[in-house]
Amino acid sequence: MTALVTTLTETLRYRGAIGQWSWVLHRVAGLGVVLFLVLHVIGVAYSVFYPGLWEEEVLIYQHPIFTIGEFVLTACVVYHALNGLRISILDSRPHLWKHQKQAATYVLLGTLVLLIPTFILMFGHVLRHYNEGAFFIDFPTLLNAMLRFAIGIAAAAALAVLASGLYGLIGGNQKDVSVGKGSGSRMERFWWSFMRISGVLIIPLVFGHLAIAHIVQGVFEINLASANIPGVPVSEVGSILANGINNSGTAVEYVAERWNFLIGGVALWRIYDAALLALVTVHGFNGLRYVITDYTMSSPLMRRAAVYLCFIGGTALLVVGVLALLGTIDTTAVQLAEEAKAHLLGMP
Repeated sequence: MTALVTTLTETLRYRGAIGQWSWVLHRVAGLGVVLFLVLHVIGVAYSVFYPGLWEEEVLIYQHPIFTIGEFVLTACVVYHALNGLRISILDSRPHLWKHQKQAATYVLLGTLVLLIPTFILMFGHVLRHYNEGAFFIDFPTLLNAMLRFAIGIAAAAALAVLASGLYGLIGGNQKDVSVGKGSGSRMERFWWSFMRISGVLIIPLVFGHLAIAHIVQGVFEINLASANIPGVPVSEVGSILANGINNSGTAVEYVAERWNFLIGGVALWRIYDAALLALVTVHGFNGLRYVITDYTMSSPLMRRAAVYLCFIGGTALLVVGVLALLGTIDTTAVQLAEEAKAHLLGMP
């Protein structure tokens, strides 16, 4: 905690150094993306296991509070991606680090260049939604949904602290499992390389997902009846849940349309989402490990707990995401989603 306070106070005092602010913004943006990643992966998994909860979550995403959050999230994604690309390029070409100040400036400019048209397009979806008569999910439902996630995160944190405490009692604190044998360990060198390689590979996947889910159609059209599904061509000969149209107007059918769409017998969008899930989850939770362990240096107990928490969280998210991708969304799930949506909207 002392290290965290020192970082915050020194950052505010360290005026005029763009490198310092880039470091801070990169971490803050990364933390924001990881938080949403947890919410989003579990939410999409609901479409397979608990269709009604996915309908509820999408309606929550359409609440004004989360609409603001969507714009903030987009800014975090774009900045973190571009700045990560800057870091990867400079680390692969050390002689270019003398230009890091200019590179950091280019990242900020690039972020603005991308965000201005993106925000304009996203705001168009917002205006259209509000002009057509927006529905706001009630506050108690919103709080209950957030409470579910908070309890899950708290449980994972408690389990991590307990596991760290047991390790300390059995093995002592002389062996710190949170790091390798020094900063130059083979494992840490692997993670150093992985973060840079995966960061570059993630960019086209994340930007593609951002374009489909937030720009081309937007979160307000995910549960819009008779809306076309981006990336799924309209076809009268397709299956009931792969004809390119959201006939039921449910978020569950939106996911089903994408995941059930086949090209040459290959579920293209399942593979796309699987690659995105794997890369972003491992990259994100390892980045989270870097951040948390930086502020728990003085406590072996909490430092180990931070590592365990990231491992538990990342593994659980991967398992849930993979099970959802391997699952089946049929017409029964869509019917359950329709009933849940009608109930949430107060319809008979």
